[in-house]
Amino acid sequence: MPHSETSTIAVPDEAHAAAHHKHDKHEGDPRAGHITFTDNTRAARDLTLTRTRTHESHDDTRPDLSFPFGTTDVNRGGFTNEYRAVSESGYMPADLALRPVPSHVYRLPQALADPEKARELKQMKLVTWKEGDPEDPRNWSVLYRWYITAVCAIAVVQVAFASAVVTGDFKDIEAEFHVGEVVTALSVSLMVVGFGIGPLAWSPLSELFGRRPIWMIPGVIYVIFNIPCAVAKNIQTLLICRFFCGIFASAPLTLAGGTISDVWDNNERGLAIALFAAAPYGGPVLGPIVGGFVGETVGWRWIIWVNMIFAGVVTAFTMTIPETFAPTLLRKRAQRLREETGDTTITTEQELFKASLSQIITETLLRPFQMIVTEPILLLMSMYIALIYGLLYAFFFSYPVVFGEYYAWNDGMVGVTFCSVLIGVALAIFVTPRIERDYLRRAAEKGGRADPEDRLPGMMIGAWFVPVSLFIFGWTSPPAVLPGGGNWVGPVSSGIPFGFGMVIIYFSANAYLIDAFPGYVASALAAKTVIRSGSGAAMPLFITAMYHNLGNGWAASTWAFISLAMVPIPFLFYRYGRAIRARSKRAAA
Repeated sequence: MPHSETSTIAVPDEAHAAAHHKHDKHEGDPRAGHITFTDNTRAARDLTLTRTRTHESHDDTRPDLSFPFGTTDVNRGGFTNEYRAVSESGYMPADLALRPVPSHVYRLPQALADPEKARELKQMKLVTWKEGDPEDPRNWSVLYRWYITAVCAIAVVQVAFASAVVTGDFKDIEAEFHVGEVVTALSVSLMVVGFGIGPLAWSPLSELFGRRPIWMIPGVIYVIFNIPCAVAKNIQTLLICRFFCGIFASAPLTLAGGTISDVWDNNERGLAIALFAAAPYGGPVLGPIVGGFVGETVGWRWIIWVNMIFAGVVTAFTMTIPETFAPTLLRKRAQRLREETGDTTITTEQELFKASLSQIITETLLRPFQMIVTEPILLLMSMYIALIYGLLYAFFFSYPVVFGEYYAWNDGMVGVTFCSVLIGVALAIFVTPRIERDYLRRAAEKGGRADPEDRLPGMMIGAWFVPVSLFIFGWTSPPAVLPGGGNWVGPVSSGIPFGFGMVIIYFSANAYLIDAFPGYVASALAAKTVIRSGSGAAMPLFITAMYHNLGNGWAASTWAFISLAMVPIPFLFYRYGRAIRARSKRAAA
C-alpha cells in the first residue's frame, strides 16, 4: 500500500559545513516531499534522493508524534525524520538525517556543530523503514488499522466512563459510610487527579520500552484496583483505591493518540483522530447513564463490579494491540542487525542520543510548568481546555440537582438525560473530519505549509456553543420554567450544543498546541493534561453547593459568562498568534 505521508529529511547546509570544517550559511528550501533513499552499497556516501509527493497538503515541518520527545537528547542530536522516512537500503547517514529542533531560535545540534563529532557521525547509519516494509505499521491493512483505532478509542471511553460511573448512586454511598456529598464527590475527583499524574510516568516509559507493555501492565493493575473499591468497608479505602485506579487507568489516555498516529499518516487520520478527540469527553457521559440504573436496581457496589467487568474486557482487547511505536520497532531491528552483521555503526537516533534520567525528569516534570508560565499560547489554550473539561464534570452534578431534586426523577432517569450530550458528541464526530479537510485545503493554498493558526477556525466555531448551552440549561430549568408537561425538553436539550462545542474545541485546541510547539510536544501536552485534570477534579467538589446557593439560572449563567469570556481566545490567537510565537524561544517559527 503506498504511503500517503512520509516526513522529509531537511538537511541544513551547516550540517555539511561542520563535517567539512566549512561555515557556509544555510540556503535552500527547508521542506521537501517524501524522500526515498537509494543506496546500492552500504559504504556509498552519494545517495540519490528521489522526491515524490502523494498528497499536496503534506507539510514536512508538522510534528511527528512517533518521535520520542521525552527520552531523546535533542540538544545533542536535534530531530530526525528517521521514524517516518523510507529507504531502499533500510539506512540513512546519521549526519544527513539530523536537523535542528523546530522553534523560533535556530540552534544547530551539538553533534553537527562540533566538527570532530560530525566526522564521527558520518560513519553512523540510522535504521529506517524500507519500501513496502511489512513491519511498518502504516503498511498494515486498512481493516487491521481500523481495528487498532477502535480498540484505542474504546479504551479511552472505558477509563473516562469509570471516572463518572459512580455518580449514578451517590446517595447510597453517603448513607452507608455516613459522609456528606463533598466527601463522596472525592471518589470522582481523586480518579481524575490520577488521570493527571499517571501520564507523567506512562509517557516516558512508553518511549523507553514501547507502547505495548504500557497498554497491558497498567491496564491489568487498574482492573485489580477495582476489587478493593467494590468491597470497601470504609470511605477511605474507596477514595484511595479510586485514586490508584485513576493513575493506572490513565495509560490509554497517554497512548491512544500516539498509537493512532503510528498507524495512520497525517492526511489519513481525520476520522481516527475525531474518534480519539471525542472519546475522553463521550466516555464520562456514558457513566451516569449506566451507573444510574445499576445503582438504582442492585446498589452502588455493583456499579464498581460492572466497571471492572467492562475494564477487564477492554484490557483483554488492548493486549491484542501489537507494538506500533516506530522508535521501538526500529531500535529492535537495529539491535538485530548489529548482532547479525557485527556492524556497530547501525543504530537509531534514540540509541545514539539517549537522554539521561535527569533530562527525562526535566522534560516530563519541570519543563511543562516552565512553559505554562512563559508561553501564553500554552497557558490560555490549556485554561480553555480545562474549563470545558471541568464543565463536563460539572454537568454530572448539576443535572441531578435539576432533574433529581426539582423533577423528582430517579437516578436511572437522571442518567438518561445525558444522552443529549452524546448526541452533540456524535454530531461533532461527523464535523471534525470536515474541519481537518478545511485545514488541508488551507495548507494546499499556502504551498503545502500551513500555519499553526490554521487549526483555529474549528475552535472559533465551537466556542459559541458552550455558553449558549449553559444559558439554555440555566433559564429553562426550575424555577425559571417549572416542572410539568414537556418542560424537561429545555434543560435536557442543552446537552446537545455543549457536547458538540466541547469536542470541536478540544480537537482544534489540541492540534494547535501540537503544531505551535513541534519541538516540545511532550511538555506542552503534559502541561495541558495536568491543568485539564485539575479542573475536572475540582468541579465536583463545589458545583452542587453552587447550584443550591445561587439557583439554577444564575449558577449556570456564571459559567456561561466565564466561557463567553474565553470565546475571544481563538480569535485573538488567529490574528496575533504568529507575532506571539515570534517572541517565543520554544514555539514554531
